[in-house]
Amino acid sequence: MFTGIVEELGEVTGRDVLTDAARLTIRGPVVTADAGHGDSIAVNGVCLTVVELLADGRFTADVMAETLDRSNLGALDVGKRVNLERAAAVNSRLSGHIVQGHVDGTGHVLSRTPSEHWEVVRIEVPSSIARYVVEKGSITVDGISLTVSALGTEPRDWFEVSLIPTTRELTTLGHAPVGTKVNLEVDVIAKYVERLLTVRDQ
Repeated sequence: MFTGIVEELGEVTGRDVLTDAARLTIRGPVVTADAGHGDSIAVNGVCLTVVELLADGRFTADVMAETLDRSNLGALDVGKRVNLERAAAVNSRLSGHIVQGHVDGTGHVLSRTPSEHWEVVRIEVPSSIARYVVEKGSITVDGISLTVSALGTEPRDWFEVSLIPTTRELTTLGHAPVGTKVNLEVDVIAKYVERLLTVRDQ
């Protein structure tokens, strides 16, 4: 489990294409400081398993074809920056919200509206998961725990989040141009509630 509080901006330093997967090498000295083989690290909100720890704060992780297809990890090239977070410890503060590291879908940055102290980012959301997104609720964008500040359906489903200066400076979303593909994970509690209500009505 993660909290959606990005610990550092990492960098992809290697990408090996396999038959039905890819092996990524990522530099992240903060998240690897106490990491070991088999530990979980969220990369742009995708829970990956550490395969090997290398020198200079680098680690490798295998990404299967389904994950490459369902997230923006399939488009990662060497030199790309990524959001990194270690799995939450049992005794840690839940500063964001409960994040599983399981991407529900991808969207695209539709617009950015800057102001003096924050920036509003509008993101397209697939219709298949739009029903789980509520105003003032939580959503994870590329592994970042954010609060939904507005919703709309024209010309397609979208939501907005407001980025404070820290988020703009320390995450990939702070620098993502219009058109950027982003990973989305909705609040898991909403999915459980829907499932329970569906089963009850059957």
